[in-house]
Amino acid sequence: MKDVSRKFDTLRTAVAEAVVKMSAATVDAVQQGRAPKGDPLPVAKVAAIQAAKETSRIVPYCHPVPLDFVGVDFTVGEDSITVRVEVKATWKTGVEMEALTGASVAALTVYDMLKMLDEGLAIESVRLLSKRGGKSDYDRPLEAARRAAVLVLSDTVSSGRGEDTSGRLIRDRLALEGFEVIDYRVIPDDRDQISRTLIDYADRQRLDLVITTGGTGIGPRDVTPEATGEVLEREITGIAEAARAYGLRKLPFSMLSRGRAGLRGKTLIVNLPGSKGGAADGLDALLPAIKHAFRMLEGERHDQPDTGLTNG
Repeated sequence: MKDVSRKFDTLRTAVAEAVVKMSAATVDAVQQGRAPKGDPLPVAKVAAIQAAKETSRIVPYCHPVPLDFVGVDFTVGEDSITVRVEVKATWKTGVEMEALTGASVAALTVYDMLKMLDEGLAIESVRLLSKRGGKSDYDRPLEAARRAAVLVLSDTVSSGRGEDTSGRLIRDRLALEGFEVIDYRVIPDDRDQISRTLIDYADRQRLDLVITTGGTGIGPRDVTPEATGEVLEREITGIAEAARAYGLRKLPFSMLSRGRAGLRGKTLIVNLPGSKGGAADGLDALLPAIKHAFRMLEGERHDQPDTGLTNG
């Protein structure tokens, strides 16, 4: 089973369709209520819903997904019955397999209830019509070159008594995401020096993104939030809240992080924890929104991806 623990929850939707071919006489029997086992459509609807909910028990590598909605509709044609299954969930993985499983089992149920009437009965197709809400919808790549800096704040590392791991992780991850990391620096937990460095990044170098790591806790030398607050012109509280909420699902101590985030001019400054794990979690939680923030700064609307699906 694939590890999805680093993913964040999004609204996932999928629609699948299955077509059962049959003779016109069989269709007429269904419409007239003359099928020997009764009307197959309501039974198939229940079967589809149950199958969608039990997909992880049927398909070995599927995760058990807490479904929010399963909708089932039928179209009765001249020589076929088409079932369409729509599934929604707010979770870490897509729900296309749940929709496909529901459609498949509904088709099998229709087949089972009509097979004694029609030797030519056949499940003609099962296919995915659409899916939304995954990484491709929310985590769009950078559309223009963005210049970034990584600032490590640590008395221990700056004095040579320790080794930086979180800053290098952030630097490498930003490079993989398409950022040009023009500066990677380690300085002590000194409030004035931190503020001066952030101002230089924003006012003189005019960087797009500055990520700090370290000094966000409640220790006597943890002054990063205070230094950052001095230079921010527009605080974006939701960024820090999202990072803490994401980390809190894994580690209860995440609530003690006091990191802040916001804008100075058009430079986005984000505080992340000093631990390697905390920095990695912060990047997982925030990078899609950080990349979207640059589009907003250029005037793009703050619309969400279109996750609403219809049966039309």
